[in-house]
Amino acid sequence: MAKRDYYEVLGVEKNATADAIKKAYRKKAIQYHPDKQKDKSEAEQNEAEEKFKEAAEAYSVLSDPDKKARYDQFGHAGMGGAAGGGGFGGFEDFDLNDIFSSVFGQGFGGGGFGGFGGFGGGGGGRAQQTRYRGSDLRVKVKLNLQEISTGVTKKFKLKKYVQCTHCSGSGAQGNATETCPECKGTGRVIRTQQSIFGMMRTEAACPKCGGEGKIIKDKCPHCSGDGIVMGEEVVEVNIPAGVVEGMQLSMRGKGNAGKRNGVNGDLLIHIEEEKHPQLIRDENDLVYSLLLDIPTATLGGVAEIPTIDGAARVNIEPGTQPGKVLRLRGKGLPAVNGYGRGDIVVNVSVYIPETLSKDEKKSMENFKNSENFKPSTSIKEQIFRRFRKLFD
Repeated sequence: MAKRDYYEVLGVEKNATADAIKKAYRKKAIQYHPDKQKDKSEAEQNEAEEKFKEAAEAYSVLSDPDKKARYDQFGHAGMGGAAGGGGFGGFEDFDLNDIFSSVFGQGFGGGGFGGFGGFGGGGGGRAQQTRYRGSDLRVKVKLNLQEISTGVTKKFKLKKYVQCTHCSGSGAQGNATETCPECKGTGRVIRTQQSIFGMMRTEAACPKCGGEGKIIKDKCPHCSGDGIVMGEEVVEVNIPAGVVEGMQLSMRGKGNAGKRNGVNGDLLIHIEEEKHPQLIRDENDLVYSLLLDIPTATLGGVAEIPTIDGAARVNIEPGTQPGKVLRLRGKGLPAVNGYGRGDIVVNVSVYIPETLSKDEKKSMENFKNSENFKPSTSIKEQIFRRFRKLFD
């Protein structure tokens, strides 16, 4: 089944503020919380579960400025990698406990959803231990039109946190760890307290082990117990054809390593576009301004038009007027989703000499009274229509 629009899920407009989005999520979370569904049928509880998760997913995207910008530009395709091809994009797995607690506080983190009262996770299964996530890395890549037209592979040497080889990322010397005595290795502790829903059995990260479920006996001296050290890695990035200025692509797991065998962050690639000396980009079209001399515009001839792959020759019809638009079909840029290709749009101008010799002036005087050198009514109307389009 197709995903619903995230703004529709939370019931907010696309221009909603961060506070409005948070308020809308709070309302949905309370409405579909498991403690509100106890007296309902199994079918109604299952529906509430899906809506609770759907609201959490929507909030996890719309509350993050980077994800929200990607979603606003590409929709669900920008979250799932369709816009970038293998390895790019990607809606990250989210934790219902983390999202709910970030809005309501740790006190309401959870009696189910596999930590929240019984929804999902098999009805109160084993609590999930904390895994640290490494931070994201950001790089800028500048592309010319040729690279944007065909797609390109770029290599980056990144300074980043990598797994410590001496302790295999565990942070413990000799991998020596012991089970946390407070949470018995689950990484979570259970508390019962009064809340806006009544008495709630809540679950939170164990304060003794930080939610990891284990305690390091002796810290690794090479990484000071973090399991990560500063290193270098060469990363190869396949950038798809048709990307645009300001677009951000992501490679899952290519950012900084997470502490103590945690989850790697992502590598975020910010696209910048080099200006072409002759062509101007307009979405997938390329615009070129062709300046003709009076004889060529009057008598016709051949003109060369720059393209991404070289030059193309086009025929200029006799009597070509300034403002005429020519199109070289399919010579523009491909769409980033792989469907269709733009054109090269040629806007024609005619150069009027600024200075003339005596003989040239005399020749022009001879043409001045010729009817063929006076614009006809139809030409005047045609030029006026083009001019008016600028204000439509």
